[in-house]
Amino acid sequence: MSDNAGSDLQVTGIDFLKSENTRQHHTDGYNTNYLVVRRGKPFQLQVSLSRELKASDKLQLRFGIGEKPMKIRDTLMLLNPRREQDLGGWHISIVKNNGKECLLSVTSSPRAPVGIYTLNVKTGTNTYKPENNAVYLLFNPWCEGDVVFLADDAQRNEYVLNDTGCIYVGSANNIYNRPWNFGQFEEFVLDACMYLLDKSNLKLSNRRDPVFVARAMSALVNANDDSGVLLGNWSGNYKNGTSPMDWIGSVSILQKYYKTKKPVSYGQCWVFAGVLTTVMRCLGIPSRCVSNFNSAHDTEENLRVDIYLNEHGEKLNSMSLDSIWNFHVWNDVWMKREDLPAGFDGWQAIDSTPQEQSQGAFQCGPCSLKAVREGDVYLPFDSKFVYAEVNADKVYWLVKKVNGRDKFVKLSTETQGVGVNISTKAVGENKREDITWQYKFPEGSAEERKSMQNASSYIRPSGLIPRSHFAASVPTDNVDSKPEVLSETVSKTGLQLEITKKAALYPGNPLELAITVKTAAPGNWTIDFVGSCQLQSYTGKVKATLGYIKKTINLDGGSETQVPLNIAPDAYMNTLSLVEDEVYILITAIAEVQGMNDKLTKEMTMSFEYPPITVQMPEIARLNEDFTCAFIFKNKLNMPLDNCKLRVEGLGIFKMSTFDQGDVKPGRIMKSEIICTPTRLGEKKIVAKLTSTQIKGISVEKAITIVE
Repeated sequence: MSDNAGSDLQVTGIDFLKSENTRQHHTDGYNTNYLVVRRGKPFQLQVSLSRELKASDKLQLRFGIGEKPMKIRDTLMLLNPRREQDLGGWHISIVKNNGKECLLSVTSSPRAPVGIYTLNVKTGTNTYKPENNAVYLLFNPWCEGDVVFLADDAQRNEYVLNDTGCIYVGSANNIYNRPWNFGQFEEFVLDACMYLLDKSNLKLSNRRDPVFVARAMSALVNANDDSGVLLGNWSGNYKNGTSPMDWIGSVSILQKYYKTKKPVSYGQCWVFAGVLTTVMRCLGIPSRCVSNFNSAHDTEENLRVDIYLNEHGEKLNSMSLDSIWNFHVWNDVWMKREDLPAGFDGWQAIDSTPQEQSQGAFQCGPCSLKAVREGDVYLPFDSKFVYAEVNADKVYWLVKKVNGRDKFVKLSTETQGVGVNISTKAVGENKREDITWQYKFPEGSAEERKSMQNASSYIRPSGLIPRSHFAASVPTDNVDSKPEVLSETVSKTGLQLEITKKAALYPGNPLELAITVKTAAPGNWTIDFVGSCQLQSYTGKVKATLGYIKKTINLDGGSETQVPLNIAPDAYMNTLSLVEDEVYILITAIAEVQGMNDKLTKEMTMSFEYPPITVQMPEIARLNEDFTCAFIFKNKLNMPLDNCKLRVEGLGIFKMSTFDQGDVKPGRIMKSEIICTPTRLGEKKIVAKLTSTQIKGISVEKAITIVE
């Protein structure tokens, strides 16, 4: 017989048509030798055979996932192009049969478990195992049948494909962005995500569902109970690892974790959120970093955070179990919620910062933003906790010493200060987008009150008794309080406090602050006033007390006076050198109108201001052709910066590099240069961050377009 026409059919090779398939599947960015495709969309395979394929030949593609792929569990797909059948939603067909070459089209189910599949081809009794036979299957926001489908192309480009971005930090009235390289396409990042999926111990059937996957990843990105990616540390001592302030992206963290399989030290909230964004985008789930300013950490879920002040108006650390963070960063992920009643699809909050345990693990979410907005906090997962973060009330208490015992006096209640300016990077541009409205109705609106009533019916209301580490030992007769529903303190005399800065807050300069006291009601008022200045970390922990001013003010109704609060550099310079965290300036003021029981408390957090880093490089560069990038910093501060380090990274241009610059005296200019060789086309970003003993993070990003 000629041409072995009757002999056994054998496969001699498979071409995964990587460049065509990955372009179609928006996966051409992944730095891997394997084929990466998205579920629910066809991809093609070119099969080379020992002879032409005949109608009577048996040809079967076997896609398996997990340790023991089984047909009965939908973890083994047996696809026969001769028999068109629906196998768990998978399809196969012959596109072209030409001589010994056979072009096949395979479509996975839009509900297939995500992960690494192995491909073998069976012809009769022969089985062919191709080299590099792993196929990575991801979620598909481009496919209407996938529960992560996102209709808007610009949003997909931002929330799935953008590998750079920024995270908003600072304080409510002084928000700035911290550039962050997500780097979901970089070498070993996809493998690290697949390793996490395996480590999650999710059943393969649960890997179909982004709700389970997102929840599992929120647990695994922190290492506090499961040897996950990052160890959280807020102690201020980072000697055995990398300070959370030093990271500029997720890539080196995930690469190190994948290499060592041990937790990386250390993270704080924006690092956890940056890494979780990388993991979600890498797996194909649309994701964004969300920064909540004045974020309540309400450990008892009673929608209240108590803040204790001494008679100088200084915040007391040791007394409060709860806290208000300057900002807290978590993630939103986009998906349908088939596990909930209708109407809760879309953005869901997840949080990998280890704060509170949920179902026995440090994990949080996914929690529907619509459930938070409407106050439907009975819905899973963790919606009470997220609701409190954006809606808790602040209650200020004055702690007085009376006969050697603490006496607590309620000063005021603030119902609109928590959960403000909720921020994320805008789609397609380097701007801040305010998404507060997606989390809550406008403060004071009828809908907001209805939402609050709805939520309060599920969250245990409590009487107004101060809670502290030793609240149990405080006799209740020492508390000026009775149970009440909290409402904003309304002043009888129209008392108002405003806190401002009189000059730029440069480290090394005096801090020139002012507190304006106003009254509106007619009459002559005598006001006891105290104002204080402290340094605190972003989690609201006081690091140093710098000074206070106490005075009695006489004011006519409708007038105002300004009280200066000036802090000399010597009062805070030592603290700046000793703490390893970035610190913020906290100003607190208490005013009490004599004889009126009219009290008001106001606090404001401000950030130090820093000179900039300048980046010098061309706007356009050619692929694989060197160019020079220079980073220039002039120390314009009235103090030396010791032990300066400059960290730089450019995805697709150069790997993360660190320059040790030593001490930079006032007025001195520091310059670092790096030779760059771009390996990828398109708009790329270079990110730089300068840290020193005194200053923990001056950062900059600059874009460059790479052409052929």
